[in-house]
Amino acid sequence: MTGITFLIGGELEIGSAMPLMDHQLADISGKNITLANAKGDAGTLVIFSCNTCPWVIRWEDRYVTLANTYAPKGIGMIAVNSNAARFGSEDSLEEMVEHAKNNGYNFPYAQDPGSKLATAFGATKTPHIYLFNADDKLVYLGAIDDNAKNAKKVEVPFLANAIDALLAGKPINPQATKALGCSIKFN
Repeated sequence: MTGITFLIGGELEIGSAMPLMDHQLADISGKNITLANAKGDAGTLVIFSCNTCPWVIRWEDRYVTLANTYAPKGIGMIAVNSNAARFGSEDSLEEMVEHAKNNGYNFPYAQDPGSKLATAFGATKTPHIYLFNADDKLVYLGAIDDNAKNAKKVEVPFLANAIDALLAGKPINPQATKALGCSIKFN
């Protein structure tokens, strides 16, 4: 894992290289996908997510909005389900396909076999956000915004601000926020 820097808690540090870019993930399209496949020319957004976490359900409408806004500007996006302990039930690939369809997902949504990607990133929550620049270096991690309950009451859209700054070539501030959500259900 050369080029990956971990904090004491195991989470990637700002400036770290995107890990396991060639790790095969089972996508809802029926094909395998990797982070390298999901990359955008201007950057890549990786969201650790799932089907059932109440925090994901509150925030996931913003996933689609983010994809609509930033995919045309060169930001690749993928949602990754690392709840390997639940792949046989509510986080099965079949349930993921249905969940994505019901919520209008317009980006890849894939399973992480053995939760290897989540472990390499140090991701612990759903949703847990990681934004990488065009050089595959981590520039923002944490939460989508400051209001999971109501998109109309968001005061600070952390992730959108980070992407806007990235695209404008400006410093990102803050570079990290606290990820709020359910714990990833590792094997």
